[in-house]
Amino acid sequence: MSELRQNIATKEWYVLATERAKRPEDFVAAKPKREKVAKSDKCPFCPGNEAMTPPATLELPGASGWQVRAVPNKFSAFSPVGSRERHAKGIYRSMSGVGIHEVIIETPRHDLTIALLPVSDVETVVEAYRSRYLQVSQDPRVEHIILFKNHGESAGCSLEHPHSQLIATPLVPTHIRYRLEEARHFHDDTGQCVFCVMVKEERKARERMVYEDDLFVAFAPYASGGPFEVWILPKRHQASFGDISDEEVESLALTLKDVLARMYHGLSDPDFNYVIRSVPKDERHVKCFHWYIKLMPKLARVAGFELGTGMFVNVTLPEANAKFLREVKLPSQATTTALPC
Repeated sequence: MSELRQNIATKEWYVLATERAKRPEDFVAAKPKREKVAKSDKCPFCPGNEAMTPPATLELPGASGWQVRAVPNKFSAFSPVGSRERHAKGIYRSMSGVGIHEVIIETPRHDLTIALLPVSDVETVVEAYRSRYLQVSQDPRVEHIILFKNHGESAGCSLEHPHSQLIATPLVPTHIRYRLEEARHFHDDTGQCVFCVMVKEERKARERMVYEDDLFVAFAPYASGGPFEVWILPKRHQASFGDISDEEVESLALTLKDVLARMYHGLSDPDFNYVIRSVPKDERHVKCFHWYIKLMPKLARVAGFELGTGMFVNVTLPEANAKFLREVKLPSQATTTALPC
């Protein structure tokens, strides 16, 4: 019989279809090997092609030239010019699409990804995330900031060169308001942060843990919406990603690289999305919320049931997925100083 599990933080229910459950090994993709070049003359994100992008908003140096570069998105979903104007048309409402949309180019190398970068280079990526998050937060028109990465065609990635994106919106999306309210209800009832409680429980249970060091944990949620979903959370309570310390930048780089390397080598470089979920800009000091990264490989399809109910069917067990990832043998250059899981 299938099992329904509820995510304690989001209150969402997921279906674990254990009767048709697949082994983690069944998701190892047989992807055709395609030769990648270290640099492409046609790629706007490669060194030497900087004129193909708008002027950089941030450049962090590397051994020769820039290591990470942030630029406005040429095909932006939002305009950086204008004011937050609301409009009414009968019963309907609209507002100006003012906001910020940037691309964060993660490496000069066209052929690499975070899973294959040296930890020091991943740390530079995280530094860029924090720097742009804090700078964009200064814009009084901005209400909420999201950082995310699409990797692979099925995850919505249109350019091969490794990059992430930042979008700052002039309002707090309803989805984010709902998440914050659920966390606030839990805090009102218990006096605790629901995410801190989750971290404590997963560290105690161990069976869904993928990675742990002194400052961060990564685990497959008890109620996972799809195969190999992983959450990464800081152990220290902090509502806003912008409050991450220098030491935590280094630790997050280790954690992110380790988890992505396990997916890269264990699942043959699957397409994936990850998103850094943080509080709205003006809620940075709340006690009820805890920023985190949700990482979701694109290993299952969304169909009619999911669209009709909002409930996702997972044909794998998070406990088995976590065990599989823990046991992936990493090349020596990909190993980290994780605590034993």
